[in-house]
Amino acid sequence: MDRKKPQVELLAPASGMDGIRAAVFSGADAVYTGGSSFGARAYADNLACEQLTEAIDFVHLHGKKLYLTVNTLLKEKELEEELVSFLMPYYRQGLDAVIVQDTGVFCVIKQYFPDLPIHVSTQAVCTGAGSARAYEKLGAARIVTARELSLEEIQEIRKETGMEIESFVHGALCYCYSGQCLFSSFAGGRSGNRGRCAQPCRLPYDLYDSQRNKINDKQEKYLLSPKDICTLDILPEIIEAGVFSLKIEGRMKRPEYTAGVTAIYRKYVDLYLEKGKEGYAIDDRDRQHLMDLYNRGGFHSGYYTKHNGKDMMAMVRPNHNGVHAGTLVAKKNGFFMRAEIHLHKEDVLEFRGVWDKKLKKELELVCTREVLRGQIYVLPEKYRFLFQGQNKVEVYRTKNEAFLQEIRQTYLEQKRKIPLRGRVKVAAGKPAVLQLICAAQGTEE
Repeated sequence: MDRKKPQVELLAPASGMDGIRAAVFSGADAVYTGGSSFGARAYADNLACEQLTEAIDFVHLHGKKLYLTVNTLLKEKELEEELVSFLMPYYRQGLDAVIVQDTGVFCVIKQYFPDLPIHVSTQAVCTGAGSARAYEKLGAARIVTARELSLEEIQEIRKETGMEIESFVHGALCYCYSGQCLFSSFAGGRSGNRGRCAQPCRLPYDLYDSQRNKINDKQEKYLLSPKDICTLDILPEIIEAGVFSLKIEGRMKRPEYTAGVTAIYRKYVDLYLEKGKEGYAIDDRDRQHLMDLYNRGGFHSGYYTKHNGKDMMAMVRPNHNGVHAGTLVAKKNGFFMRAEIHLHKEDVLEFRGVWDKKLKKELELVCTREVLRGQIYVLPEKYRFLFQGQNKVEVYRTKNEAFLQEIRQTYLEQKRKIPLRGRVKVAAGKPAVLQLICAAQGTEE
């Protein structure tokens, strides 16, 4: 007897219409994005009203779904005077669901839009079956689990409630429980619960012992900065734990990131659904592509299989780390590096520990020619003065231009046409009728 295949949704982030297209064309089943208000990413390229209604039509024409983030905490005035009028045009356009943190928002939506599905945001900190049952009684359609849950804890929620579960599988991780952090409010005067997190966990700090002696390594200053999560290796276990919607984080990222990450996860979701665990294996090239797109000191698999640990932290660097390209070594006639990866023309190389005083950051150079893995890269002579006193310098590629160009050509620049079937009815003395059927939707328009 054939194994019953689980239902799975791949959910991608989108910022702006380019992000919407990137998500749809790279294989997402659903897209989540923000409007002009009430979203937890106030600084993303959020969509204005006309753009968002257009986006709803666009994803529906391609047989996909769109979820709107309404996941900040609202003030009384906003609940009473702004929320309903904000949501009304999207509801009328056929919005598929809203993602909500505030229970007041939850109740208002239930009152005015009773048939609009509500997904309980990770900001609501649903950490167990008890809280999931409470939201189920309120009428929630889906729980977005707290990112700190293990596979066993997610499995218990699914078993105890039967609710649809959505969990993050790739992207940034907060140091604190999402929705519970007040650090940004205290340190930066901007609240993450109002969509304006100042990201204090990505700043450098010093650590002192009880005698006020500084004890952290000078290289490890980002003490509160977690690495990004990547769950390709445990994707089958996440699905089998009962997670229906596999959520990629990244509404502040560029469309190339959305398309690249979504396409890779699409590949492996389909691989698991087709061949099961027995035929599931990861290509190392895909791992490197994810690293090229964005990583903070590498990846880890989050809290799914472990509680905590130093290896989950990106203490040396809080932003994109890139991919190690090799070690630049000083010799009598210059600086040379044997490439550990294939370098392309227009790739960006960063030289760690070499300071560009003009730009006030570590030196970055654009690769001027292709260098195959194992071949020698030679530092341009005009930059040698910056390396005085250094015998070895670690080099990282922070931009893989060839891969980005491949993403643009495959998912962003091609114009996609939707197959239509048409039927015309003409009869004497009656109005002509044109009936169009969208093949992607399978519905009549």
